[in-house]
Amino acid sequence: MEKQEYLERVRSVLPGLRERASDCEKMRRVPDESFKAFQEAGLLRALQPERWGGFELDPLTFYEGVIEVAGACPSSAWVLGVVGVHNWQLALFPDEAQEDVWGIDSGIQISSSYAPTGKARLVEGGIQLEGRWSFSSGCDHCDWVFLGAMVQKEGERPEMRTLLVPRSDYEIDDTWHVAGLSGTGSKDIVVRDAFVPDYRTHSLVDAFNLDSPGQKNNPGASYCLPFGMVFPFGISVPAIGAAVGAFETYRSTIREKASGAKRLSTSDDLFAQKRISEAASEIDAARGELKQTWEEAWKMVQAGDSVPIEFRTRARWTSANIVQRCVRAVDILFEASGGHAIFLDNPMQRYFRDVHAMRAHAVNNPDRASQIFGFSEIHPGEPPRDLFV
Repeated sequence: MEKQEYLERVRSVLPGLRERASDCEKMRRVPDESFKAFQEAGLLRALQPERWGGFELDPLTFYEGVIEVAGACPSSAWVLGVVGVHNWQLALFPDEAQEDVWGIDSGIQISSSYAPTGKARLVEGGIQLEGRWSFSSGCDHCDWVFLGAMVQKEGERPEMRTLLVPRSDYEIDDTWHVAGLSGTGSKDIVVRDAFVPDYRTHSLVDAFNLDSPGQKNNPGASYCLPFGMVFPFGISVPAIGAAVGAFETYRSTIREKASGAKRLSTSDDLFAQKRISEAASEIDAARGELKQTWEEAWKMVQAGDSVPIEFRTRARWTSANIVQRCVRAVDILFEASGGHAIFLDNPMQRYFRDVHAMRAHAVNNPDRASQIFGFSEIHPGEPPRDLFV
């Protein structure tokens, strides 16, 4: 599939997503009609291997699609960005795990909760798992889940792994009552006592070393990319779409007023013009950083080169800084929108709440990301302080 065809498919679902954005918030989950639209348009197959019915597109194309969706409904875009990347990560697992999920239906989806908050105990042939994991976006629409866990072999340091768990082995606890991204349905996952075979686990060390078992049968360029790049951008680019949505909402309001009786107080409002200019600059910068990073990374892997640590740590910072820029853009526009911006039928308040909720995610924390990048710049050649790059 070519890039333009994928983006045309994205645009075909936008009117429905925009119409259902309010319902998405009220339901506290992506409506079935919206998720079905994702499935029917193939939007979740962007990064999935071709041999499993996917498109194996470059990540930048996928991210651009997520941005467009976020302009219509940020919560729906967040779920697309998260769940869509999972179809990329599953390709890094051993083939048996891919067969378990996609063997009968290649449209089966996976949610996640990577923070290792549960208990994992090594047993013969795998891991015994129990506990509670939070923030599993889109879990109502998924039949499997990725759960983070610290696994320790005797005499060795604990190892971070992603464990693949089927729906029959966990419960969903509806704890999602929030102020922002409320339509993502990011509920808790509860595992009582489940056995996870070794082949359904993925080591963070393998992902960091670009040496995951799934690369053997999925040799495409995208599967040579670092997990610490692909996943973070999946949850940072929705902020660009939210900022674009806020910009278009504000500009449309100003234009409408400028053409009416209040022309003098709006079209000649120098502060409105200034805020439009400032917000546009932040959005353009975010788009530019995204494009430059991924065009360069894609050239590397297509040429058969590994993405170097120095580039990966910079990309980690870029991903978080994108969100920081977009928060500034939305804040500028929200502050200039007046009292009508806080009414629930005005999408401006949704963009404001949602972009701040995106910024609250640990991966989108610019302070943490700046430390990772800054350390790499000051201490070249030394191992990074975080394997999540």
